[in-house]
Amino acid sequence: MDLLVSPELTIPAAELGWRFSRSSGPGGQHVNTSDSRVELFWNIAESLALTEDQRTMLLTRLGRRLVSGVITVTASEQRSQLRNRETALRKLAELVAAGLAPEPASRRATKPTRGSKKRRLAAKSRRSETKRQRQRPSAE
Repeated sequence: MDLLVSPELTIPAAELGWRFSRSSGPGGQHVNTSDSRVELFWNIAESLALTEDQRTMLLTRLGRRLVSGVITVTASEQRSQLRNRETALRKLAELVAAGLAPEPASRRATKPTRGSKKRRLAAKSRRSETKRQRQRPSAE
């Protein structure tokens, strides 16, 4: 089953690797006998589904999550291996889509308006007056 990340990118099932192990958490004796924990891994560095631009973008943006160019996603929230597989596929698709998303527009620096400056100074003087009135009267 190929993984559809975006209309421009589909990861072939042949490039995805799976590992299964026993999961911790709820499930009683069922947990001790079934391999419901899922690890999904995909080698970004050797993938044929990516263009060179996409590959370099993913390698730089997901660099901390990669081990030798391979991204690994785990899922063990569900009792069922099938549901954990679906969860792992969804997590990988979200990670890759976020890694390929365009950078947000940079914020243009602006100066505070005259009105905001006046409001800030008025609030400061009100607060100062409140604190001054709380003080013990001077001996004069």
